[in-house]
Amino acid sequence: MTVFDAIRLVGGLALFLYGMSIMGTGLEKCAGGKMESILQKITSSTWLAVLLGAAISALIHSSSGTTVIVVGLVNSGIMQLSQAIGVIMGANIGTTVTSQILRLADIEEGGLITRLLSPSNLAPIFVAVGAVLFVFLKSPRKRDWGQICMGIGLLFTGMESMMQAVSGLQNSPLFAWLFATLQNPVLGLLAGTLITVAVQSSTASVGILQALSSTGLVTWGSAIPIILGQNIGTTSTSLIASVGTSKAAKRTAMVHVYFNVIGSIVFMGAIYGAKAMIGFPWWSDTIGMGEIANFHTLFNVAATLLFLPFTKLLAGLAEMTFPDKAGEAPALEIPLLDELLLSSPSVAIQQAKSAVETMARSAYANYCEAVPVLYSHDAETLNLIQQREAVVDKLEVSISNYLVKVSDRQLSERESHAVNELLHFVVEYERIGDYAINVVERSGEMFDKEIVFSSEARRELALVDGAIREILEITLAAFLADDLRRAEQVEPLEETIDLMIETLRDRHILRLKDGVCGIENGIIFLEILTNLERISDHCSNIAARIVGEESDDSHFDAHEFRRNMHDGLVPDFNELLHHYQEKYYAPLDAGAADAAAAEQAAAGAAAGKAAI
Repeated sequence: MTVFDAIRLVGGLALFLYGMSIMGTGLEKCAGGKMESILQKITSSTWLAVLLGAAISALIHSSSGTTVIVVGLVNSGIMQLSQAIGVIMGANIGTTVTSQILRLADIEEGGLITRLLSPSNLAPIFVAVGAVLFVFLKSPRKRDWGQICMGIGLLFTGMESMMQAVSGLQNSPLFAWLFATLQNPVLGLLAGTLITVAVQSSTASVGILQALSSTGLVTWGSAIPIILGQNIGTTSTSLIASVGTSKAAKRTAMVHVYFNVIGSIVFMGAIYGAKAMIGFPWWSDTIGMGEIANFHTLFNVAATLLFLPFTKLLAGLAEMTFPDKAGEAPALEIPLLDELLLSSPSVAIQQAKSAVETMARSAYANYCEAVPVLYSHDAETLNLIQQREAVVDKLEVSISNYLVKVSDRQLSERESHAVNELLHFVVEYERIGDYAINVVERSGEMFDKEIVFSSEARRELALVDGAIREILEITLAAFLADDLRRAEQVEPLEETIDLMIETLRDRHILRLKDGVCGIENGIIFLEILTNLERISDHCSNIAARIVGEESDDSHFDAHEFRRNMHDGLVPDFNELLHHYQEKYYAPLDAGAADAAAAEQAAAGAAAGKAAI
């Protein structure tokens, strides 16, 4: 093997790895984030998780890539450890698809159709088709398909280049001695592990072994331990991905390690035990690309079937490796945004969306405590509110920074729009959290100054509080589910809240003028109303953005949409407006009439007593 062959080998490997990378990226873009949303919906079915893990790894041609995605989803709190185990098992099966495709390089003779299936002929066809789609067409979807085609072409070109580079090794005594040495199971296992750790892909290392098999010097005895070692080496990627993540994510990475290491050891023990007992006459025969692909697939399917009944054992081993500390307090967890997932923008965006959901739930939970704590001033509740506010503030910074990093990647038009919308949602929910805290802070002021609202003020505030809770519930539900129908219910309720607050503000100013209410009490009450109105406004902004996201109109105008709603051009707006006004505004008006009647009755009774 000359120095030029070595250069060709390195160049072929680089093309192989690059082709695999851009093909996976193109497939992810075509999937449009659906792979991740499917993964999240996995519940208790381990079999379904295995099938989905296999399908996703087959699509992106990398079990390491799927496992990194899973570690990131567990780290974000989107997926639980129990759900992740099946996906990891399936990922090992899915990654064998690439080696089955590469076995086509064994095709040398045959008819026209058979010869066309040879990678040496397929590669230029795929590259040419991909170049046309990617360079000359403007449609994002067609460009993604072009990227996939070019990736497949480069994959085959890299394999062909590696095969040509190592062809001279078939007459090398050193190379023959090397593979004879690798029949030692320990050395073979170690070699397979180290090669895979070096290239960070079992798919690539199996491809290298398939290319070397074209020399005719690779035997069954040397290939089997190398393949088993390759399955151990691929776990290094998930271990690297778990550095600096949550305990649950570290446990997920360890499940991958235990599954592959124990599976390889059991399989090796079974094979070498059977060889010692009955002998294998084919052990020293040369192995081809097809046989390598078949053994790779057989091992991963058999290991998965072996471990399926023992998923709880795998989880237990991972939990023993990273145990819960005694007396560890269950704190409010802040989702960690894994920068390793930035290489897969659709996954990163989904992770950021999950973090915004945590932010939204924390802001909503804080508001639910805000008005009651005005009267109780409970220290434990106030402490919990402050913890949630810290989560909201930290998430606002971390999500925004993360999304800026995502935006620096090569994004599709849909992904770029999603990033932009999430940045707006972060701002809206951070403001809602701030206004909720503003209401809570009035509790301390009321406690210090011993301020107490009148029964009428408390009744009025309770009605507005109920309306704010409902608008927050509807907005949150619409955001979590991207529910257009729920989002359209927000604006009529927001209109009702505006009317309520305007009415209460006028009434309270009159009470201040009449001296019925103290100055300090009145100022605090008006400040609370202002904060509640702002929360309602931000709910309206969020709902309008959700409607805009779901709209087919690329030039959707939220302000025009609101005007159309108020003009009765949006179905059910007037009916919903009437419903909310009957539910919240009418009792407010009726209560004021009852209070006035009670005051008159009290004044009449006082006059009667004076007359007596």
